[in-house]
Amino acid sequence: MIEEERLRAVLERGLGGPVGDLARTPIAGGSINDAFVVEVGDARVLVKGNSRPLPDQFAAEAAGLEALRAAGTSLVVPRVIGYDDDADRGGILVIEYLPPGRPAPDFDERVGRGLAELHAVGSEHGFGFDRDGYCGATPQPNPWTGNWPSFYAEQRLMHHARLARDRGLDETTCGLVEEIAQRLTEWIDDTEPALIHGDLWSGNLHCTADGCPALIDPAAYFAHREAELGMMSLFGGFGSRVWETYQDAWPLRPGWRTRLGLYELYHLLNHYVLFGGGYASGVRETALRYAG
Repeated sequence: MIEEERLRAVLERGLGGPVGDLARTPIAGGSINDAFVVEVGDARVLVKGNSRPLPDQFAAEAAGLEALRAAGTSLVVPRVIGYDDDADRGGILVIEYLPPGRPAPDFDERVGRGLAELHAVGSEHGFGFDRDGYCGATPQPNPWTGNWPSFYAEQRLMHHARLARDRGLDETTCGLVEEIAQRLTEWIDDTEPALIHGDLWSGNLHCTADGCPALIDPAAYFAHREAELGMMSLFGGFGSRVWETYQDAWPLRPGWRTRLGLYELYHLLNHYVLFGGGYASGVRETALRYAG
């Protein structure tokens, strides 16, 4: 349970003035945090809380949201109001509340165009991010790196192969992943950095009250833009018009569909680390498409 005085302090810092009574309404959240809506005067904010937060969990999420919002795309991104990471007392993140609605008729087209706009935002620092973060509850290291295959091989595939081995993934499958990481340049070229959401499955694509697409719960960093599409393709949920409109806005290089599995592999590894055995076969089968 989040202490009201701590929540009040975060709100007053973020909103720039005193707040009155805080009426809370629980809402369905993810698998990691509690979530509720708080009435603050005539406004409502979304509060995420965790009694045992990961180190700097909400600072990382706030940084990702702020980067996506600063990109200035046509996609909606909730405003960060404040956060308080405290390993002993629990973590708090307060963001703008976006009431849900029904998708507008051109919702999918807006998603495709908006993602192309987002991926056009680059970085002079290379691949990575200003801070490390999380993909779900799994640490996601983001050191600045000048070369995409090197970054993806070490900070995504090798990093997660080590975590998966510790979680119990068999040596043969881990070896396949490590082989792919070592041979990555056979399939993936270097590219310009693109800002991506980083964990874009359909549950992290929100529809606002007026039918617009919004991005929530990011694991943001600068990557190859195809890395975003790998997560989108893994569990489905994105209509054909999303892909077609993205292609119209910024055509992908030939062969991009054959490379999606290389990016799906990272998220399959992450799901194995988070949830265990049921994802082992998916990791193995995907890895065997490229190695072995």
